[in-house]
Amino acid sequence: MAEPVRPDPAPVPGLPARQIAAAVLEGVLRRSRSFDDELEQQSAALQALEERDRALVRMLAATVLRRLGTLKHITSAMLKSPLPPEIARADTALLLGAAQILFMDVPDHAAVDLSVRLVQAEKHAARYAGLINAVLRRIAREGKAALANLDTLSLDTPPWLMSRWTNHYGETTARAIASANASEPALDLTVKSDPENWAQRLGGRVLPNGSVRLIAHGPVTALSGFDEGAWWVQDAAASLPARLLGDVTGKSVADLCAAPGGKSAQLANAGAHVIAVDRSAPRLRRLTENFARLGLQAEIVAADAATWKGGPFDAILLDAPCMATGTIRRHPDIPWLKGEKDREKLTALQRRLLENAVSLLKPGGILVYCTCSLEPEEGENAIAELLGRDNRVRRKPIEALEVSGAEFITGAGDMRTLPCHWPDADSRFSGLDGFYAARLVRQ
Repeated sequence: MAEPVRPDPAPVPGLPARQIAAAVLEGVLRRSRSFDDELEQQSAALQALEERDRALVRMLAATVLRRLGTLKHITSAMLKSPLPPEIARADTALLLGAAQILFMDVPDHAAVDLSVRLVQAEKHAARYAGLINAVLRRIAREGKAALANLDTLSLDTPPWLMSRWTNHYGETTARAIASANASEPALDLTVKSDPENWAQRLGGRVLPNGSVRLIAHGPVTALSGFDEGAWWVQDAAASLPARLLGDVTGKSVADLCAAPGGKSAQLANAGAHVIAVDRSAPRLRRLTENFARLGLQAEIVAADAATWKGGPFDAILLDAPCMATGTIRRHPDIPWLKGEKDREKLTALQRRLLENAVSLLKPGGILVYCTCSLEPEEGENAIAELLGRDNRVRRKPIEALEVSGAEFITGAGDMRTLPCHWPDADSRFSGLDGFYAARLVRQ
């Protein structure tokens, strides 16, 4: 685990933000830790910064992760020989500098100077300061021209992922997904009521499903309506599966793998008696905090949803752990942390979760299974396998009106959203997470 950055008492302006961003990136790329975990590890250092610099840290690190393949290609081409792999800070400073020059609104001279200072501040990397300076100056002169001749969509998507998407969705759609993943997503909110009013108050717009989408500036906690619990952050696609349970007023509904609780909040707000089950105590604490802010009620259970015995329930929502390749827009570390072995483990877990969920349903009860994955093994194939071996359930096809988009309905009657769906003339407002959902009924 990376040590939290401790900024100097009188730092060079902009340098502490880059030091923290470098530590976050090294945690992700060198130690295979998640982006969110690394940001949490640096929380004390982040709080010592101005709000503008806190946002800069996230943007710096996220830009490097979104454009990692392209950045590595260009920086490698500018080096006569690779940097020693044990000198992490030199490589990180080069990536950060190149990202600012090529993809961010940072003056070239500032990007170069602060990257050199970043290297000089680390004793093992300091001897490479001159090399970093020279390479970044060359990138400032030649990088944009080099960029124009590259297939950045392929470079910034690991080959194993691009190949899978091309095979399943076709080349055109696979490249559209990769293009959507290259952009920072908007902020989506699920509101308790009156989305038009909240869209007006927050300067956003209402999406077809009723979510409010806005371009947030500053911390979410400072937005109107946060303290009074009028809304919660939830991608528009993530809000769709809970709607597939229909009218849940007064019904007993289990939300399996519930944390951090957005779908549980939807169900509770709709009048269900919600039992929120998750095995992670820290994530359940966050769910509890969210429900307290929102003024909603749920029975919270710390248990493994693959073996937990409760119910029987009128309805179950199972948002299963998955590769999460539909959320790369929001989690740009995923392509560089996940692989085929992870998928194999997860599909086995999903099978166990589905089998247990079916056993917890009342006759006539509804089960909605969903994942935020683009991989068919975690979606369409998982449901086909379940229906092939378990005659206790049958598919109840999803209608286009239920999910606010005919393009979301598969030939089998399931839901499949893609990051490239819902395009917009203003790219900041386009797209949504990739989600799969199927609705089943207990015989």
